[in-house]
Amino acid sequence: MPAPEVATVHSLAENWVIEAVQWLKLGVETVGAFIIALGIIVAGGLFLKALLARQTADFTAIRLTLARYLALALEFQLGADILSTAIAPSWEQIGKLGAIAVIRTTLNFFLSKEMKDEHRSVAEHHIVKRATEQ
Repeated sequence: MPAPEVATVHSLAENWVIEAVQWLKLGVETVGAFIIALGIIVAGGLFLKALLARQTADFTAIRLTLARYLALALEFQLGADILSTAIAPSWEQIGKLGAIAVIRTTLNFFLSKEMKDEHRSVAEHHIVKRATEQ
């Protein structure tokens, strides 16, 4: 029985790695989508609860809740993009993935910044409220 050619074994291994990374990428994207769906359900539940209690003056807590889920989901989606660049066969695909990664990173940056600003604002509001109560 002749030994398999090195090129054939290399090609088979490369194809297996590409398939494995594609499945991993799909799994990571699915986790990201699940996190978004979960965030929408949780924030939607909080929103309905606020509506039923007629406490609609401030939705900051609900926005922050949804923002946390979206930020986490964006991290997973960015991870999937990074996996895609590992197996992208052309410069055009790498360019598209790079553009998507930049957009997602930018969105995540501004979302995180808004969450920090909102959190700081809420904390300051509570400090002022406590000081005026005493």
